[in-house]
Order: sequence, then structure tokens, then C-alpha cells
Amino acid sequence: MFITDNFLLQSEAAIRLYHGYANDMPIIDYHCHLSPKEVAENRQFENLSQIWLAGDHYKWRAMRAAGVDEKYITGDASDWEKFQAWAETVPKTLRNPLYHWTHLELKRPFGITKQLSPDTAKEIWNECNAKLQTPEFSARGIMKQMNVELVCTTDDPIDDLRWHKQYEQWRAASGELRVPRMLPTFRPDKALPSMFGNQSYNEYLDKLGATAGVEIKSLDDLLEALKRRHDYFHEIGGRLSDHGFTWFSYENNKEANSQEFAANTFRLLRDNTKNVMSLRYVNYVIQYHCGVLDAERGWTMQLHIGAIRNNNTRMFEKLGADAGYDSICDDYQLAGSLQSFFSHLDKEEKLPQTIVYNLNPVYNELIATMLGNFQGRVASENGNPQLATRNSLLPSKMQFGSGWWFLDQKDGMEKQLNCLSNLGLLSQFVGMLTDSRSFLSYTRHEYFRRILCNLLGNEMETGLLPNDVEMVGKMVQDICYNNAKNYFGF
Repeated sequence: MFITDNFLLQSEAAIRLYHGYANDMPIIDYHCHLSPKEVAENRQFENLSQIWLAGDHYKWRAMRAAGVDEKYITGDASDWEKFQAWAETVPKTLRNPLYHWTHLELKRPFGITKQLSPDTAKEIWNECNAKLQTPEFSARGIMKQMNVELVCTTDDPIDDLRWHKQYEQWRAASGELRVPRMLPTFRPDKALPSMFGNQSYNEYLDKLGATAGVEIKSLDDLLEALKRRHDYFHEIGGRLSDHGFTWFSYENNKEANSQEFAANTFRLLRDNTKNVMSLRYVNYVIQYHCGVLDAERGWTMQLHIGAIRNNNTRMFEKLGADAGYDSICDDYQLAGSLQSFFSHLDKEEKLPQTIVYNLNPVYNELIATMLGNFQGRVASENGNPQLATRNSLLPSKMQFGSGWWFLDQKDGMEKQLNCLSNLGLLSQFVGMLTDSRSFLSYTRHEYFRRILCNLLGNEMETGLLPNDVEMVGKMVQDICYNNAKNYFGF
């Protein structure tokens, strides 16, 4: 057996921390890309390829590196042929985190302890497929097995959130205990003009305006449309926004001419004028506006920084986005832009509680120290009853998010945990999330918890931390669950 009960736990103290304090804590998965439709309809997956390989660009990248033909990755091969190709790839992934993730996901929830290889592929395929036909292995059944208390999906402002509403109606009527909640997250990336060419951007704005009941002719109209959709998400239970950036850019310039310049630039965009320059000024206005909306509603703002996407033009034209052709980028403006953005919102008492996820480890210390400049008060209550019920001083209001995407593996997690420990307060950390489209990815929480307990347990035994299992165990439980529950105020 590869994944033993004490996998990744290298000391007696680590073992005691994990099994005594971390293992049984519920999961608050506050950022994921699960399909709300699949949760609401309680999808029953036909086979292991559909639940495990479809849409998983981590596995796709590994298969391409192993020389697998695209037919068996995203092409028209059968589900069994695709799984067979993955089984042939897995032994080649030693020392890649995929080897750990693969066998964790087979052990939980399937209970399979054999290592996946061409020799075991058919046996594992048959056993998993049989279990996938049972109620315990439906979308909601897996969530219940994994002790999931709440998930936050990622949703465009134009989404009508019908599946969230349908699921909540079922949940309220079910009478079942321990039924996970599912809340939307406001992801307004497409409202930024830098995301599109002129024509595609205007087509999106037309859809957004129709959804919000606003004819978007001016920049002010766009801001009003976003506010209305933000209000709608709040009514459905949304309490987080999420923003993705390649290069994070922001300048605080409130002079009238800069505001007018942004407004004029937007009008040119709406007129489909070509070669519009300095779109970033429009971006700045929208970014600030979204931060204010979050602050006034008592939401959490999430910033994902550092992914350069769709790098292979030929494959992007063939397969579209999210197909495994993304990578880490650099950002020479990051420190100044973050400082300007946070300072602008903070000066206006409109800085919401914020989580920053960094994809380039070169910037770990930069981000951790920048966040430390803005800890303290939540945004001004301004008579908002939602905020009036929260403490005016929120522990670690500004959070350095967990290892993200290419960094949500052992080395990346340890670097993030060490950086946060050195430059902030690990004890206040809101912990792990899946950031995944797969219902089998909840083992990422287990992976994180084992790494956390190993890090702390080893330091207990070497004298770097007190050898007090109860004290350190309480900190482990806070990071695994309690901090997130208190921070987000769900």
C-alpha cells in the first residue's frame, strides 16, 4: 500500500496532530469551480473517466508530456481508452504531485489502495464504475462522504443562478442532516475590457445589460449593472467575489481628467472604435468599484494573480480555454499596483477583507509583507446591518491565500506556510480550498492537512515549537475549519 494512514506524517507528533485534530474536521471549500448544475441535479457519473479525467488539465499536461496522442486526452477516443492512457501515464509521474493526488483520490472515496498502472487499470476501472452507480457516489453523495459543509462556486455576473436556487429549495425541503450548502461567487472578469477584443466585449456587455435591466451606454451604466448583479448574488447568499489577473495593474488617480478619460475610452469601446488605447484606466475604475461593492456588503474579495493563459495559439484555436496551456508569469508592477489599490480603498474606508493568491513563488514575501500593511479594521459600517454585526477589528483581514494551481503541491504549500509564518500569523490562516472542477478533489484538503500537521509536528519534536499537542492541535483545527467559518461569516 502506498497511501498509508500515516502518509506524509514523519513524526509521532505529526501523527497525533493529524489523526487527533485535523482528520475529522468538516470542509469549507470557499473557492471551487464545480458545476452548480451537477450539484443541483445530483449527477451520477457513468464512469471514472467522466468524473476524473474530463476537464482536468493537470492530468492532460502530464499525458502530453508522456507522449500521449491528443485523441486520448481531449479527442474522440472512448472513455475507457482515455482512462487506459492515463493509467499508462501514472507510473511516469513519480515525484510529480499527480502521483500523490491520483492515489489519494482512489483511496478516498473509493477505498482503493492499489497503485494505478496498466496492469491494474481494468480492475480499478470496473470497481470504481460499479461504485459510481450507487447513491453514495453521486455528486452530492461524494460531498457528504467527504464531510463537506459548504462550497462556493465561481459564477459570472450574467448567470441567473438558477441551479443555486434549485439546490437550496431541495436542501430546505430535504430534512436531511449535514447537507452541504452551495453559494455563488461573483466573478466579474469579463467586465474588464482588457479581457476581450472590442466586438466580443460589446457582445458581453449587451448580455450583462439585459440581465441587469440596464442599457449600457456609458461607464456609469456598466457600474450600475455590476451593482445590480452584485445585489442579486447577495440575495442568493453570495458573500465572496473573485478576480483573475495576469498582470495586476492599478493607479490611484482621482483627478477629473483621468475619470473623464476612462469614460471617453469606454464610449469608444462601445462604438467599436478600433485601437482604443489605455484600456487600463477603465479597468482601474471597474476594479475600484467592485472593491467598494464588496466592502459595503461585508463580502470577501479574492485576487488571483500571476497566470498567463492560453499560451499555445494553435491549441487554443482548436480546444479553447482551460485546456492545459497556461503557465506562471512575472509582474514587474505588482508591489506598486497592490499598494495603490489597497491604499486607495483603505483611505476611503472601503477596503474589504481580502485574500490574495499568488501563482509565482518569487513574489511570496512581497505579497505577505504588502498584506501586513493593511491589517486591522474592516470597511466602515456605514449603517449596513450586515457589517454592524461583525467585529470592527477582524483577525488577519488581509489573507495570503493557500498555494494555488501550480503551487498547490507539497513544496508550494510548504513555501506558502513558511512565508506566512515568518511574515504574518499562521494561526489566523483560513486554510485550504480545492479550486477544482472535480468532485474527487476534496482530497486536496486532506493533502494540505497532512502537510500542515507534518510541518508543525516535526517542529514540536525538534524543539522549535512547544511539545504541547493540545495547544498546537487547536491551531490545526482553526486553520482547517474554524478560521474560515469565522472569517467569512456565512
